Amino acid sequence: MRPKRRAILYISIAILTVLLNLLAWSSTAFCDAYVAYVFPIWINTYGRLTGLFPFSVGEWMLVLGMIAVVLTVVIAAAFAVLPRSFVKAYFRFGAWVLLCVCLIMTLNCSMLYHVTPFAEQYLGGEPGEYSVDELVRVRNFVVSQCNRLSAEAARDERGYVIYPGDESVLQRKACQEMGRLGEDYVRLRGYYPRPKPMLFSDFMCQQNMLGWYFPFSLEANYNRVAYIMNRPASMCHELAHLKGYIYEDEANFIAYLACVESDDIYFEYSGYLSVLGYLERDLQNAAVQDPEGYAQACAAHDLERLSDAVIADDRFVTEEEWERINGKALLDTETVDKATDAFLNTTLKANGISDGTVSYSRVVKLLLQYYRGNFNKFPKST
Repeated sequence: MRPKRRAILYISIAILTVLLNLLAWSSTAFCDAYVAYVFPIWINTYGRLTGLFPFSVGEWMLVLGMIAVVLTVVIAAAFAVLPRSFVKAYFRFGAWVLLCVCLIMTLNCSMLYHVTPFAEQYLGGEPGEYSVDELVRVRNFVVSQCNRLSAEAARDERGYVIYPGDESVLQRKACQEMGRLGEDYVRLRGYYPRPKPMLFSDFMCQQNMLGWYFPFSLEANYNRVAYIMNRPASMCHELAHLKGYIYEDEANFIAYLACVESDDIYFEYSGYLSVLGYLERDLQNAAVQDPEGYAQACAAHDLERLSDAVIADDRFVTEEEWERINGKALLDTETVDKATDAFLNTTLKANGISDGTVSYSRVVKLLLQYYRGNFNKFPKST
């Protein structure tokens, strides 16, 4: 391609990327239409293609990206001794790669932050204010289900839960549960590529990450080292992103629904466990911020006690895995975790989520909104 035409094409794509971002920030209707009619095309074509690979394509894209960064630094440092034609060609190629990155991030990630929220679509509007009484009732319900399911799960000699199938069974089941949920929620219908375990799951543990949606490969990736009870909900969470639900609280809630309505007790248990920590933290905050309301709620509904098995199962990684990970880690886990948290906060805030990673806990409001009109689902004791 001639230099002039190449420059025109480059500028045109750059302008398109800017216009798409401007439209996304200014028009929810435009983003809704994009997610409904265009985004599924990428999943059903490119997503199917990357889904053919048994490994995470996105993970290796990241590795190539890091190699490219190192190579760029080396070339820039050796600029004076390298052929000028080579340097120009390399940085011209780099400019095209950067443009493609910006366009793909816009199409597969940034625009998704500006669609109509799940609550407005299916739950009757944005979550409002809720009483401590409602919080206690939902928390008691989740605790009672966790206690019940923990007693039904098979365990090894150490007390760890054992899933009766292998990873491929978990992956297929996650896709099935999300497909079933699509019968009630239209945007969740359609094709789901199977979730893929990350090769560098040890490093994910250091980052305190259970899963990862990768927009450049349209894959749902999960941490294969995390404790087994995290994996079903994590898989469903990442698959929710592939249907345009990019907000973490919405993906948490969708994963919860997919799991707790499953006929597989391990998925069901994983769903309840996935929100237990958020409910417990909100209840603790309520005890401090509204002690009178908290006391009245506890008087009306005795707090369900968590069984020892549930407390043990509500873990990120087993002690043995932590010992192995930290024993061979190149970087300190605390440092990696802080760096990751800072990166996630910056990314979320750049996309209009003012509370950053705290937004994950907004799943509690979605739960309270969902159950507000469905308390008849609860056992009478709650």
